[in-house]
Amino acid sequence: MLPDQVLSQLKAIVGPQHVLLESEDLQRFGVDRTTLWQANPCAVVLPSAVTMVQKIIRLANDCNLAVVPSGGRTGLSGGAVASDGELIIALDRINTVIDFNAIDRAVTVGAGMITADLQAFAAKHDLLYPVDFAAAGSSQIGGNIATNAGGINVIRYGMTRDWVIGLKVVTGAGDILDLNQGLLKNNTGYDFRHLFIGSEGTLGLICEATLQLTRPQADTTVMVLGIETFAAIVEVLEVFKTKIELTAFEFFSQAALDKVIKRQGHSAPFATQAPFYALIEFETRTQVTSVALALFEQCAAQGWVLDGVVSQSLAQTRALWRLREDISETLWHWQPYKNDISVRVSKMSDFLAEVDQLVAARYPDFEIVWYGHIGDGNLHLNILKPEDLPQTEFFERCGIVSLEIGELLARYGGSISAEHGVGLLKKSLLPYSRSPVEIALMRSIKKTFDPKSILNPGKVFDALV
Repeated sequence: MLPDQVLSQLKAIVGPQHVLLESEDLQRFGVDRTTLWQANPCAVVLPSAVTMVQKIIRLANDCNLAVVPSGGRTGLSGGAVASDGELIIALDRINTVIDFNAIDRAVTVGAGMITADLQAFAAKHDLLYPVDFAAAGSSQIGGNIATNAGGINVIRYGMTRDWVIGLKVVTGAGDILDLNQGLLKNNTGYDFRHLFIGSEGTLGLICEATLQLTRPQADTTVMVLGIETFAAIVEVLEVFKTKIELTAFEFFSQAALDKVIKRQGHSAPFATQAPFYALIEFETRTQVTSVALALFEQCAAQGWVLDGVVSQSLAQTRALWRLREDISETLWHWQPYKNDISVRVSKMSDFLAEVDQLVAARYPDFEIVWYGHIGDGNLHLNILKPEDLPQTEFFERCGIVSLEIGELLARYGGSISAEHGVGLLKKSLLPYSRSPVEIALMRSIKKTFDPKSILNPGKVFDALV
């Protein structure tokens, strides 16, 4: 519980109505989409300006009060969990367009802006913010940047990092930094902007962001192919990449498709069932579509592809995308244990074979659901919790096997977290992707920007000693 004096100071900074103490609010703001931890914050504050955030952080330093930054809380790694009496700073009220310049194709927004709202703003100005994923309707830009969000367009447009040209942050020490100021070229020493991108709120609070926009994407065509094996998915990817500039190359298993069809009421793409499916998207042009159809025939002749469909309208394109985009939301009904992993695409085929064998051997009594952004080497391995198995026991069993997957990833030079961050969930796996020297340097950087270690304690790695 907050001391009365601290509570009074917080109310003076943001206004009494923007300090939340009710149990319902504490529960709502205290967790993300992970289900392992119970929310237990001392309070939630909602500042409306960067200077308010600075005052709150300085007060937290004076009181040795731990702080958890909160965005849309759509994360999957426990990065926004407040379970030990921390103060939550939610940036929901810092959510407007601050500046827009059509010549620069740049927009500055508050960190609390919803991703879909930014996409809609860009579209209104005949531009595109291309970072997109299933949680775009509820995730916030600040959280996207703090986790370097990826999504379905990475093969064409890259990660969030590639679109951030400026940041305004409040460090753990309470300093305001205005980083890069929207410049495309700025070769003046260390670029601290990139330290904060993907830092998961452990170095500072991202309050404003200047983002690059681009030309709108032309109308797209979607192809869904039924594929025989894991290895064949990679073969199909390589065939299509050599001839067509793809905007997306996603995959999912028959198990994933079955869940989505049953839960969401969607229709199967075609009558043939296949172990796996690839969703391929490209800009609609007559010549490109003809090439894609020829590539489909080539892959079918090799025995890689069992069946396929090509969208003939915008409505069909959207319907085919729903088969992929609705998977994550559908699977939450089974409380899945998620492995968000990646390797280089050139190593994908061999890695897939090994990890599939490992999973089949270690999880013989669990239902496994595969899907992911295979075009950029990112796999989502989901283990569904049996209804009669206690959640704690289920996660313990999955966690043990995750260590073996970590060892396999280390051997392949892969990552234990491709796009969801480390948070609380994956910090024990961090040494499989980062060397001891790297982790020591990360701790040093944390100490520099957050000398009292008040920001998001216990996330990424354990508290400094």
